[in-house]
Amino acid sequence: MLRFALGLLALGLVSHPLRAADKPNVIVIVGDDMGYADVGAHGCKDIPTPNLDALAKAGTRFTSGYVSGPYCSPTRAGLLTGRYQTRFGHEFNGAGPNVGLPVTETTIADRMKAAGYATGWVGKWHLGAADKFHPQKRGFDEAFGFLGGAHAYFPDQGKSDTVLRGTKDANETEYLTDAFGREAVTFVDQNKAKPFFLYLAFNAVHTPMHATDARLKRFEGIKDVQRRTYAAMMVAMDEAVGKLVTKLRDEKLEQNTLVFFFSDNGGPTMKGTTINGSVNTPLRGSKRTTLEGGVRVPFFVTWPARLPAGRVSDVPVIQLDVLPTVLAAAGVAAKPDWKLDGVDLLPHLTGHAKTAPHDALYWRFGAQMAVRKGDWKLVKYDAAVDNGTGTTAARLYNLADDIGETTDLAAKRPEKVQELQAAWDKWNEGNVAPLWGSGKQKD
Repeated sequence: MLRFALGLLALGLVSHPLRAADKPNVIVIVGDDMGYADVGAHGCKDIPTPNLDALAKAGTRFTSGYVSGPYCSPTRAGLLTGRYQTRFGHEFNGAGPNVGLPVTETTIADRMKAAGYATGWVGKWHLGAADKFHPQKRGFDEAFGFLGGAHAYFPDQGKSDTVLRGTKDANETEYLTDAFGREAVTFVDQNKAKPFFLYLAFNAVHTPMHATDARLKRFEGIKDVQRRTYAAMMVAMDEAVGKLVTKLRDEKLEQNTLVFFFSDNGGPTMKGTTINGSVNTPLRGSKRTTLEGGVRVPFFVTWPARLPAGRVSDVPVIQLDVLPTVLAAAGVAAKPDWKLDGVDLLPHLTGHAKTAPHDALYWRFGAQMAVRKGDWKLVKYDAAVDNGTGTTAARLYNLADDIGETTDLAAKRPEKVQELQAAWDKWNEGNVAPLWGSGKQKD
């Protein structure tokens, strides 16, 4: 009977709570400002990422994995709610005492806690610094990290907001990426006897560019200083992920732990962004643009006990799918009044689904926009990419033939432009005006 129930779970058909012993642990790992090309699984040669590569091989690597925004805070708002952040006004990064993920929204941690999970956050928050936005007010039992958008990696390098344990100063002295890895391992150790949900949000490899001397020494052969530091920072994150996976393995939890890994946006390669030495090849564009380089990211999913290993899929998925997928794995049926935009990926991860999870994916970022439907993408992007000012007219690309978005087909296929624009317009009717910001902030 249990085997049958788990089979239904893999198909995403279970709609009743599972026993605690049957529920998978869940870990969502987010990198910050990673280049699409900067993992070995995507062909990177100068930066070894063995632990991330192993994670990719242990499950499904989505080559068309997306996030719903081209920079940090909006993407995280979408992740935690399973909804396009433009549905509730979290369109841009924000600052100020009353700016943060609206308290009207229910988070993935709220829902997992209601499902009987121990919940923890480690890392970067960037969803509001006021008390009402604190992670422990948004469903997380345990919290360790900083509340802003960027942070020094060493305690004596630059002024940053406090690294907190709960609501108090953690007095952290370790290199920050190492500290986050340590805390993730500790969370698993302290909660291994019950189902747990861990949101591990690294600030690596976001600026400032800080790395340990030992790791920098490993990359003396990289002549570009910025790229060298970036490589050392990437390796630190990869090592932290490796320690977490090793902990799962040592505790015999690896098989029944569902793990997601992705970056919060594409690498920042354009003037006006926090350039860090990342590479988005073969994609065009950068963080803060709706071109592929801004919103397509490394995206891996693994659950050894339930999902096949070694799969590579090019079907478009998005970080909004994390919440409904996690809920389905936990045996929680999503309700229509939750108005989720993400979908349960389990049938697609098992290979049972024969159609793509989404008819189309959408983006709105101020005057920038994009819609991907099948292989076709209509996009209006920041003209700074082309050394211009303002925002370009919408352009049409066929990503199957032109992943680098170099050949505009709008003039040749006006009917396709009209079709995609109409789809985007209809989707946009469900959005609201931004609660703050302009999209011009340097992040």
